[in-house]
Amino acid sequence: MKVEFTVLGRLYTKYQSEYEEAVLRILRSGWYILGNELTKFENDFAAYHGVKHCAGVGNGLDALCFAVSALGIGPGDEVIVQANTYIATALAVSETGAIPVFVEADKFFGIDPEGIEKAITEKTKSIMAVHLYGQPCNMDQIMEIGNKHNLHVIEDCAQAHGAKYKGKLVGTFGDAGCFSFYPTKPVGAMGDAGAVITNSNELDDKVRMIRNYGSKVKYKHEIIGINSRMDEIQAAVTCVALKHIEEGNGERRAIAQKYLDGIKNPKVVLPDLRPDSEHVYHVFAVLCEERDRLHDFLEENNIHAQIHYPIPCHLAGCYSSLGSKSGKIPTAESFAKQELSLPIYVGMPEDEVDYVIETINRFK
Repeated sequence: MKVEFTVLGRLYTKYQSEYEEAVLRILRSGWYILGNELTKFENDFAAYHGVKHCAGVGNGLDALCFAVSALGIGPGDEVIVQANTYIATALAVSETGAIPVFVEADKFFGIDPEGIEKAITEKTKSIMAVHLYGQPCNMDQIMEIGNKHNLHVIEDCAQAHGAKYKGKLVGTFGDAGCFSFYPTKPVGAMGDAGAVITNSNELDDKVRMIRNYGSKVKYKHEIIGINSRMDEIQAAVTCVALKHIEEGNGERRAIAQKYLDGIKNPKVVLPDLRPDSEHVYHVFAVLCEERDRLHDFLEENNIHAQIHYPIPCHLAGCYSSLGSKSGKIPTAESFAKQELSLPIYVGMPEDEVDYVIETINRFK
């Protein structure tokens, strides 16, 4: 048996008629940028989250960049970021000229509130909380710290569509929630796309201008902007995906539960669930001190697992000028050495899940 890490074609097949009707509808309409489909998606996504605004943009990195910029964060300012995240989180800070300040992770892969407190300086303007792998951060403590120190809170929800903390959807706690709709995400496009959600009229207004050359009205460019607009085809595709988000998240949770119940290898540490949280398991991340040997063992048995973020952000070459050294952020560094992601996706056959479990349990 061969088990791929993900097979997007199975998701497409499951909702094939809906996807094809949506794409053909756009092609036949003759309107491909900033049209009714984007407006519908923005309205639907905002309504799903119970917020006032959603602005569709070109990709998840731009969503983060625009949120940082729209909050007035720029050169010389500092933004606190967990070190165990995808580099895009930090790049969004750097893109504005601000400085990412990397801090430790907690055992749930989220940003450690204690690390936030220790990192705050007079230059700190924001906390960037990443709901990594689909599990919410401790938003109670993060918001408490943000309010105490008058800091903006930006949520990176790229992997956590539909995840909840104490019954509330991620992306709705802070000033802005930023999403990627990369095809593998819980709400996936068929290309790059992203969005920023917020209850702030001012922030939404600025994001919409930034994405469209700094303009509200054609040829009237009020601020410096770029071209980063979710196109009509991606908007229509993500509308279809959004309709099925709860079904998809339920399917991933069921696979995750099988892994949690079935994997009994003492060499493999299964992910903990944060209390009062609803994980969507975009990634099923296990830890193993012999991670590379486990990875090779799975490959030998035709199971394609992935390693997520083998170099923590503070040790990335692009941030060497910040002077961070190995050993400074030990938990994040440990995750980078031990993390392995098992196959989990909508449409994954049950016999493949069983085979992954059986193979991991044979690892010695």
